[in-house]
Amino acid sequence: MTLAIGEGEILIGLGEGPVTQRLDRSNRHGVVAGATGTGKTVTLQVMAQAFADAGVPVFAADVKGDLSGVAALGTPNEKMQARAASMDITLTPAAPPTIFWDLFGEKGHPIRTTISEMGPLLLSRLLELNDVQEGVLTITFHVADQDGLLLLDLKDLQAALKYVADNAGEIGTQYGNVSAATVGAIQRKLLTLQTQGAEHFFGEPALNLADIMRTDVAGRGYVNVLAADKLIQSPKLYSTFLLWLLSELFEELPEVGDPEKPKLVFFFDEAHLLFNDAPKPLLEKIEQVVRLIRSKGVGIYFVTQNPADIPDAVLGQLGARVQHALRAYTPADQKGLKAAAQSFRVNPAFDTAETIQALGVGEALVSVLDAKGAPCVVQKTLIRPPASRLGPLTPEERAAAIAKSPVAGLYDTAQDRASAYETLQGRAAEAERQRAAEEKVRERERAREEREEARASRPRASSSRQGMAETFAKSLLRTVASQAGREIMRGLLGGLSRRR
Repeated sequence: MTLAIGEGEILIGLGEGPVTQRLDRSNRHGVVAGATGTGKTVTLQVMAQAFADAGVPVFAADVKGDLSGVAALGTPNEKMQARAASMDITLTPAAPPTIFWDLFGEKGHPIRTTISEMGPLLLSRLLELNDVQEGVLTITFHVADQDGLLLLDLKDLQAALKYVADNAGEIGTQYGNVSAATVGAIQRKLLTLQTQGAEHFFGEPALNLADIMRTDVAGRGYVNVLAADKLIQSPKLYSTFLLWLLSELFEELPEVGDPEKPKLVFFFDEAHLLFNDAPKPLLEKIEQVVRLIRSKGVGIYFVTQNPADIPDAVLGQLGARVQHALRAYTPADQKGLKAAAQSFRVNPAFDTAETIQALGVGEALVSVLDAKGAPCVVQKTLIRPPASRLGPLTPEERAAAIAKSPVAGLYDTAQDRASAYETLQGRAAEAERQRAAEEKVRERERAREEREEARASRPRASSSRQGMAETFAKSLLRTVASQAGREIMRGLLGGLSRRR
């Protein structure tokens, strides 16, 4: 590359001069917007590779399946070579180190988390529960946390819900009414979730965040590509998973302020799915995570068709803005166009709204933050061509990349250790054995009493022994009283906090 850029910057494209983004401002988040077919995916690929080359790990969802080409050397055609020449760039084929992930384990390494780590708030969103159902689910998590029941997979949660329903009277007096009908409704929604393939997501080994924040021996950041072409067919699962991942990063990473470069850059494609139908309390928590996670060194880049898809409270926190072409055919489109134009710092050389509508494929309006953190004047920018491949990998190329991945073998085989399901099954079996033993004792006592019928006037010692069934039903409440100091801690979005 002969186009001069400053140290600590990545090149996005060419406007009146080189359009670059400062690495020390890249944790201030951003948005890449534009209509379908205007070049958003290429811009995402260019930025992902630039961050990786600068030593910053990247996590990006591949919704259409064509981002996988980032793992292969580019084969620039005449058009790309001409664009590079017009920008004074020598286009040398290159590809960053890449790890492929897939919730279903088909096109990448499986990604799993446990039910406990996700927590009741995000799980309620995933299951689309109403307020009453969310309350019962929260009680179930609290009961499990207090009683030391590990909720790892869906069968653990189903067992815990059954336990709560079976002991609704005792639990209800402590935490509020728990009806069998409500538990049944949650169970049915869990079954629906299971049929959508979510059982692949919940379980162990759970994802270690360090594995998506890797650099190679040359200091380049890994680009983590999530195969989401199948996942996007379940929009709630897609958005809830990515929100869970953000919440895990928020809870686990230490405060670093504004580092010289981000610890991780996170691209959230189809970002509108995160905010669609989200209740106000959840939106407030999302806004809080977006606002605070930058101090953990994480930059979030929302990729969407229109900036209007993102709530104003979140949009106002985004520093870098890359706006591809928008079409204003309807009143809603015109409103979105106006909002997009007004979000930029005005450039007196052109009308922002008119320019957005006239942009060609691979062109964008770009504004980034300067050294003081203030938005730069918007520039009409020709996005640089990528050095990696445009278009998807072949299945054989993807399989080869997965086989030589640094996490190969770590997540590929699911584990099923003893957890809530096995614990409750064991308790029930032990309760049955104890009940049978007590029944034998009572039978012997009755026989003895019959033999002593002649001495009926003698007071009989009443058994003070509690039936095991009653003891089992009340054991949870005793545990709550005696084990409060061991209560599992949960974070901002209700997920399990691993820090002690």
